[in-house]
Amino acid sequence: MRIIAAGDTAPDFSLTDNRQDTIKLSDYRGKRVLLSWHPLAWTRVCAEQMKNLEENFAELTGLNTVPLGISVDPYPSKNAWAKELKIANVRLPSDFWPHGKVAGEYGLFRAEEGFSERANVVVDETGKVVWVKIYPVPELPDIQEVLAVLKKYNK
Repeated sequence: MRIIAAGDTAPDFSLTDNRQDTIKLSDYRGKRVLLSWHPLAWTRVCAEQMKNLEENFAELTGLNTVPLGISVDPYPSKNAWAKELKIANVRLPSDFWPHGKVAGEYGLFRAEEGFSERANVVVDETGKVVWVKIYPVPELPDIQEVLAVLKKYNK
């Protein structure tokens, strides 16, 4: 499957998050959504990636953006991880079952390893993808770069 690209319509999804709430992409029409894909919870770089979202939550929401931290981990694991990291605001949807289905629809599932790419996907207010960046798995995404992208689209 091809990797999602700017200009594509973002596939809608319905996933259970760390709080056992249902997260549907289409429920966020009128807002931008930052889909911050991380390979696996309980790993150092993924933890830093999610903490960066939490630490910048007010700025993200001020830019009309809802950050979502998505991985293939089951929601009970994501809930325990969120508590451990003190993630109180950012929602952490679980793409656990069918395993990696949403990541696959975005072209971001690494079937051989069983987890997603590390990637950021920005979806605009109408459901169109406006920015995609895939990172090497060991690399922490630069939150300042993400904020700069969001500010560019905020004009």
